[in-house]
Amino acid sequence: MAMPAITPARRYTAAEVLAFPADGNRYEVVHGELLVTPAPRAGHQLVQIELAVRLHAYLAALGRPAVVLAGPADITWDEETTVQPDILVVPSHEVTTDWRSYRTLLLAVEVLSPSSTRGDRVVKRRLYQEQRVGLYWIVDADKRLVEVWRPDDEAPEIVTDVLRWQVTPDAPVLEIALRDVFGILPS
Repeated sequence: MAMPAITPARRYTAAEVLAFPADGNRYEVVHGELLVTPAPRAGHQLVQIELAVRLHAYLAALGRPAVVLAGPADITWDEETTVQPDILVVPSHEVTTDWRSYRTLLLAVEVLSPSSTRGDRVVKRRLYQEQRVGLYWIVDADKRLVEVWRPDDEAPEIVTDVLRWQVTPDAPVLEIALRDVFGILPS
């Protein structure tokens, strides 16, 4: 009996994905794999803004050694990769009007949505680790926790109380109480 032919999955390039029409979906590609997610839920946006505001205030108080941006942002490391973190922090010297200059992510944050769970927890997490992103937060608002990943981690640190981050080793530590972040969500 002959085995059926297996057609390899279509591989996409960053250029192809960046040329897609604006239709309300978020298109990303990681090593040629296309990730498509619809517009986020309101709770997702509330958590994203709450975290971005706290990160911005922290960096501003330190004289802006880095800049926080809320996605979408087309971060591209190679021809088959472009991602749009919900929040990213980059060194100030990389900030230009061209997303291609944003190469060093000190912090990347993804707030989970039902349609983004696999992409955020598996595909993008591996990419962020490969690219040596300083710290990666996967925010699960439904479970009221954050998975914290570092480049060499094999498993995440699960944070349910206070998130901690510092922009440089000699900077003060930013502490974000998760009860405050998640407290804004409707019951």
